[in-house]
Amino acid sequence: MSSNERPVEVNEINAAWSRRGASKDNGTRKDQVLSAETRLPRQRLGVNVDHVATLRNARGGHHPDPIRAAHLAVAAGADGITAHLREDRRHIRDDDMRRLKAELTCPLNFEMAATNEMLAIALQTLPHACCIVPERREERTTEGGLDVAGARNALKPVVDQLKNASIRISLFIEPDPAQIDAAAMIGADIVELHTGSYCENVLAVDSAAIQSELVRLTEAARHADARGLEVHAGHGLTFNSVEPVAAIPQIVELNIGHFLIGEAVFSGLTPAIGRMRRLMDAARSMGADD
Repeated sequence: MSSNERPVEVNEINAAWSRRGASKDNGTRKDQVLSAETRLPRQRLGVNVDHVATLRNARGGHHPDPIRAAHLAVAAGADGITAHLREDRRHIRDDDMRRLKAELTCPLNFEMAATNEMLAIALQTLPHACCIVPERREERTTEGGLDVAGARNALKPVVDQLKNASIRISLFIEPDPAQIDAAAMIGADIVELHTGSYCENVLAVDSAAIQSELVRLTEAARHADARGLEVHAGHGLTFNSVEPVAAIPQIVELNIGHFLIGEAVFSGLTPAIGRMRRLMDAARSMGADD
């Protein structure tokens, strides 16, 4: 266990997770979240290598190399690699995207804002998927989900052009039915549910809020699946918080970056990814015994 993780967090999450199953008035029973008869399908892990580039850029030069980290991540059990090319190039650079596309044998998920510049780069790079995210220059990290419902007219042409290039389209959104419905209406293939609020409540050790956010994520995942969307999730997940989210049956992929890169400083990237992979697998197998 790393020094910045407290055992009490695990206890609080487990308590909230159990209460979610026992609750009769929130519309979600635990047996709707975990399969009681069969092991859930293996869940994919996407590893975001942005903050390897952050460390490189802090001093300049070429070390550490995010592409080398991507190869290590895949060898350690990652199913795909995510990289976010921001307008200000604060971490990933254009050449990083070109090299990732050229060298990776696994899917590349290109995170991007819905701008003309990023659209042109994505169409030139032709990644497996593009995840469209909100972006503000002054933010330290992505601070919330994309307002698809309020920006359908602006997003639809971007989605159409990417889909015409055979790129899968993911939209990073809050676990909100209105946003899910809007994502389906403009032709997205995938929604990635923002887990930031859940993770913040884990850090605050707020069991009631943890329970509420898990119910919200579960109901959103079920709604998105019913609308024919593939469901991913991510943002802020750690060893202590990942299992309840990994156990939601409709979520087929988790994308995790900053925490894994931070843990790699202490334990190495391969052990960090291996531990996350084992926690995800354990969460998916719990349905066989519940």
